[in-house]
Amino acid sequence: MENIFRSVNIALVNELKVVYEAMGIDVHEVLDAADTKPFGFMKFTPGPGLGGHCIPIDPFYLTWKAREFEKHTRFIELAGEVNTNMPAYVVDRTMHALNTHKKAMNGSKILVIGLAYKPDVDDMRESPTFKIFDLLKKMGAEISYYDPFIPEVLPTREHGQYTGMKTVEWNKDTISGFDAVLISTNHSTIDYAELAGWSDCIIDTRNAMSGIEPDNKNHIFKA
Repeated sequence: MENIFRSVNIALVNELKVVYEAMGIDVHEVLDAADTKPFGFMKFTPGPGLGGHCIPIDPFYLTWKAREFEKHTRFIELAGEVNTNMPAYVVDRTMHALNTHKKAMNGSKILVIGLAYKPDVDDMRESPTFKIFDLLKKMGAEISYYDPFIPEVLPTREHGQYTGMKTVEWNKDTISGFDAVLISTNHSTIDYAELAGWSDCIIDTRNAMSGIEPDNKNHIFKA
């Protein structure tokens, strides 16, 4: 029940993020405003998709069981659809960011920050970053990743092609060599102010760059 509750509410806020972006509204500002209400609101934050061994999987046990009783779990399935589609939205926003800088996705070097499915852990099970990897590669991008908790990608059941891939080093020369940096997981150990000075094209899926003023308006893109 708890996993279903989170899955549905995360899907709702992810869907609103896409709608608000089309309207030119920052979903995080709306969430912060709503969170000032002293009752009746529980804050969920959007992201690039779901990961981990619970929320992306557990709700569908009930979906499977419900079919035995000829019942349809429409909320659960719709939430799964919305959350599963978020990596594609992130990649679309990445393409928009590159276009703003007069660069094509094909041939661009993109650094993805965060392989773990949530901040400050080394757990990459069901991480949406892998789906983002797949989509970026399919469009011709050259991908690398930085994750202080995962120095090397160990063998996985579904993403064996990335086995042995290693994190890049965190320094100005390395980071500034990428055409774009995509923040997929907002680890607290990362110096985002430092990142802002090293990259002129940052796609932020976690609001990690909040409060950091870029040098120009085409520096940071919400996704």
